[in-house]
Amino acid sequence: MTDLKQLLKDNGVVGAGGAGFPSYCKLAEGADTLLINAVECEPLLYTSYTLLQNRIRDIVIGMRAVMEYAHIERGLIAVKDYRAAKLGYSDGQELAKGVFIKYVPNVYPMGDEINLIYTVTGRVVAPGQLPITQKVIVFNTETMHNIGLVVQYGQPVTKTYLTLGGDVPEAFCVKVPLGMKISEVLETLHVKVPDTHVVIDGGPSMGNIVNPNVDVVKKPTSGLLILPKDIPAVRSKLRTAEENFRMAASVCCQCTRCTDLCPRHLLGYPLEPHKMIRSTLSAAQADPELIKTATMCCGCGICGLLACCQDISPMQVIKEYKGILAKNRIKYVANPADTFEASPEREYRMISAGKWKEVLGVAKYDKFPPTYIEEKLKAKEVQVPMVQHIGAPAIPIVKVGDEVKENDMIAKAAEGLSVPNFAPITGRVTYVDDKTIVIRA
Repeated sequence: MTDLKQLLKDNGVVGAGGAGFPSYCKLAEGADTLLINAVECEPLLYTSYTLLQNRIRDIVIGMRAVMEYAHIERGLIAVKDYRAAKLGYSDGQELAKGVFIKYVPNVYPMGDEINLIYTVTGRVVAPGQLPITQKVIVFNTETMHNIGLVVQYGQPVTKTYLTLGGDVPEAFCVKVPLGMKISEVLETLHVKVPDTHVVIDGGPSMGNIVNPNVDVVKKPTSGLLILPKDIPAVRSKLRTAEENFRMAASVCCQCTRCTDLCPRHLLGYPLEPHKMIRSTLSAAQADPELIKTATMCCGCGICGLLACCQDISPMQVIKEYKGILAKNRIKYVANPADTFEASPEREYRMISAGKWKEVLGVAKYDKFPPTYIEEKLKAKEVQVPMVQHIGAPAIPIVKVGDEVKENDMIAKAAEGLSVPNFAPITGRVTYVDDKTIVIRA
């Protein structure tokens, strides 16, 4: 086999969720477990479920390729127990040599990589360290599906699967060309967004509000949710940073409930949200070292939406702190000699997925997508961002007027951590700069 690492880089494979970490960088030596995160702990999302139902062969082929390349004997597909049962899988079922189904409880945020690794292996990844330090490599379901396509067909990443759901008549799971404008996706599926609603890219807890008339579908896009502005999940996202800091400074009673329920704190991390909101923005800007533990936050939102009796959002405050730390290139990294142990209270403080849906105000919008659209939606135009991954932006290699075919390379990888981009559709290049390439069908 061609070097798998190079193959993944050459075909633009990155994490199909989260920040889009280039997948080739994860193929390190020393792992004993390949873990596929099919948990999908965010409410309303069914993308991983649909891929397990319809594309399991490609996922398993991708897993076997990674396991053979990295000399890993055990591969686990971690999926919520009730969803696995609905798919007809039993706990411990072997799908191929060394590839097993692994049940995990239906709690939030089980899909958080660090919590999932502990649940499945009993190992705690130290703050600031990578899963490989605990002999684990983690990919999500769609990423592994994409690896399977690369291994079998040399298929570059030009599309993504996503759940379209929320306050809509019918939910969908669809395959969408990268760079397709969100408004065109909605129009094609005959979905309208009322003025009283917003569109969220991702899940209701950790996703971000986007402008459908401007924003496009990217490699990490796993869901597009249409939700009312007046539910708790959305209200917390609509607050400004100034409002969040003002509330934190004026009404916090220091009850510590946000810390008591923090999933990362319960794993033994020295992250204490109640102390985070004691700091002022000016103090954090003057001395970012004061708030460097903020980098340990997974952004689940439990601290504000469930734990806080004053309606403060420590997570949103921490999010601002993360921006300051990133600007100053400061990150909390544990001392190699330090050890971390999960709290004995952890199993009693897990949040059931049903409870979390009620807290967010999205329970009534949880619709299983009966319609699975395998064929890609046809885009009239795509606006392909050069940054759809962590690392250096891809570098355009086409010019205005060029005719391109689907899957043609249109931007090469930059030096260092980077991956190329490919044409999601056949058409003519109508615009190019260092940030975007526009192709008209």
